[in-house]
Amino acid sequence: MTENLGVVAHAAGDLRVQALPEPEPTADEAVIAIAYGGVCGSDLHYWLHGAAGTSILRAPLLLGHEVIGTVERSAADGSGPAVGTPVAVHPATPHGVDGVPYPAERPNLAPAGTYLGSAAHFPHCDGAFARRVALPTRMLRVLPDGIDPRDAALIEPAAVAWHGVARAGDVAGKRVAVIGAGPIGLLAVAVALHHGAAEVVATDIAEGPRDRALTLGAAAVLDARESEEIAGLHADVVIESSGTVPGLHAAVDAAARGGIVVMLGLQRAGDVDFPAAQAITRELDLRGALRFNDEIDEVIAALADGSLTVRGVVTHVLRAADALEAFEIARDSAVSGKVLLDFRT
Repeated sequence: MTENLGVVAHAAGDLRVQALPEPEPTADEAVIAIAYGGVCGSDLHYWLHGAAGTSILRAPLLLGHEVIGTVERSAADGSGPAVGTPVAVHPATPHGVDGVPYPAERPNLAPAGTYLGSAAHFPHCDGAFARRVALPTRMLRVLPDGIDPRDAALIEPAAVAWHGVARAGDVAGKRVAVIGAGPIGLLAVAVALHHGAAEVVATDIAEGPRDRALTLGAAAVLDARESEEIAGLHADVVIESSGTVPGLHAAVDAAARGGIVVMLGLQRAGDVDFPAAQAITRELDLRGALRFNDEIDEVIAALADGSLTVRGVVTHVLRAADALEAFEIARDSAVSGKVLLDFRT
């Protein structure tokens, strides 16, 4: 058996590929042989800054929540899929807090929820960037035949995009603008088109992401610095996926009067500058979007039947042993879309 290599963030600037102990599953956990893992923005932040928003590293953290793999050892209690079954992973576990209400049908809003590869709580919740990990069977989703494994590796971020577009309501027949054409923005383009948007326009500062948005079917792309053109979009729905303050301003500018702005990109912690007067006088609906709930199942079905097209989002695949190089590539959105780690080699 090959060494169980994992990708661990120890502190800002300290990312290590290191040998891990073999997983010791509890009765309701299966051992998953990870095939691919996608490098997420939060993974990059833990590496670069030792924190992702308000989630601060206080101990080494096994990164990774965008993973697919195969069941290597089934759960002892008989739950979950059998050995050899290919699976995707839903990385969330909702937890409530006494006295803090949240809608039961929206477990993504659970105030003490955990997520694989997150330092939001202590002890941290280790992720799944390793050759073998033990995961609760409730997290596992069986992958149908026919989904390309590299496309399947996009299931988790595609579910994030699916949830974000769904927060806008019915987009069929509408003009949709997507601010920021990084991996989540690209997937938002794909999802909006899947949902019947009449037209999707994407913006980004860099040429590479704009080209990828065109490949996915965007009707047009704009340089994010072309403020007059963005203000002339008059989009019914705007998906802000950059997570930047300029992106938030651009989203308000791009929205038609009475339009909807979905804040999908996570802004930095603390106060941010926001054009409130413009949002008020245009009567814009501002809606947050956090992760996802059961949308992962809809994404899997749409990939399986071919109605959701995500080709072109993945731009690089590197061995897990070369994780530091992969992270360096992933941090440059001008040259990379989604970067995958291959844990099979």
